Amino acid sequence: MKKNPKNRISLSLLILFSFNLYAFEMPEINLPNGFQIDVLTDDVPNARSLTLGEEMIFVSTRREGNIYAVTNYQDDPQVVVIAEGLYMPNGIAFHDGNLYVAEIHRVLKFTDIEDTINKISNQDSSIDSIKYSVISDYPKDAHHGWRYIVVGPDNKLYVPIGAPCNVCEEPGYAVITRMNLDGTDKETIAYGIRNTVGMTFHPETNELWFTDNGRDMLGDNLPPGELNKLSRLGEHFGFPFCHATSIKDPQFGSQGDCSEITPPAQELGPHVAPLGLKFYTGTMFPENYQDQIFIAEHGSWNRSEKIGYRITTVALDGDKGVSYEVFADGWMKDEETLGRPTDILILDDGSMLVSDDKNGVIYKITYGE
Repeated sequence: MKKNPKNRISLSLLILFSFNLYAFEMPEINLPNGFQIDVLTDDVPNARSLTLGEEMIFVSTRREGNIYAVTNYQDDPQVVVIAEGLYMPNGIAFHDGNLYVAEIHRVLKFTDIEDTINKISNQDSSIDSIKYSVISDYPKDAHHGWRYIVVGPDNKLYVPIGAPCNVCEEPGYAVITRMNLDGTDKETIAYGIRNTVGMTFHPETNELWFTDNGRDMLGDNLPPGELNKLSRLGEHFGFPFCHATSIKDPQFGSQGDCSEITPPAQELGPHVAPLGLKFYTGTMFPENYQDQIFIAEHGSWNRSEKIGYRITTVALDGDKGVSYEVFADGWMKDEETLGRPTDILILDDGSMLVSDDKNGVIYKITYGE
């Protein structure tokens, strides 16, 4: 898409440049030998969730209220605003030409989004002509209300409802729901999940895997974050009475038994804030990374010493993690936050994109000996 000063999308692009008045300085990121990291674009303020279209990359925000499209991302990335003024539109998913966006209180559908963007560019139209429909309503609570959404192999939309608190018992919250792509037949499929802001599906079994952010105020080292797998509908993962595998909550511990919950497939670092995750299914990285899970750890806010601000990997043996290792770090140095990894996307060529909502950056990680 060529820039055109008379085009509203291009004007939106210019507005994005005006937000980024400072020159972004790449932190010194540590990676295994043979890997490189570069900036795909630093013009996506508050970049959060990522989804891959047929021609474009779509990026959500939490704070800005905007949805972005990154066009021509393989050669000369251009960032355009396609929706603005939304209510914490963190969740985003592309499927069969349509873009699904989850605000806190509802899920939106943008039909034939890439064709619409291309027509606007060619006809010198306004982004106001990009229309959406509301397919489902959700609670309006802002606390843990920003949602991460995915479309599953079953052609259903998966939408979590986080707990509206640090720790509490509220019916209808701390669950994952799913529904048809038109919003019908909504059902609750998993319980006891405090706040998942990352979901993905196993490339072979099609099972749902997700991260969960543990409760706060139990000290620096409790509880661990969680990597979970849903094996059957209706599983309970412990919140609020049990955290991780066997940590009883001091307030709600009497409401259930840790032996009756589904434990994490892998316990993660305490308060690392695990968010987006993906199985690596590309061919660019070395073979030992195949089918490992990459997790963006956003970083702690309530530890005496910060932790997270990195990308980690979990290798699996069936349903269980057998290793949990740091893949990339350097976004935190000497207690100074230099960036916050948020979501992960695997491109068709096997390279990996990582969003950073602190810097408004999308990084690209490649491998080449």
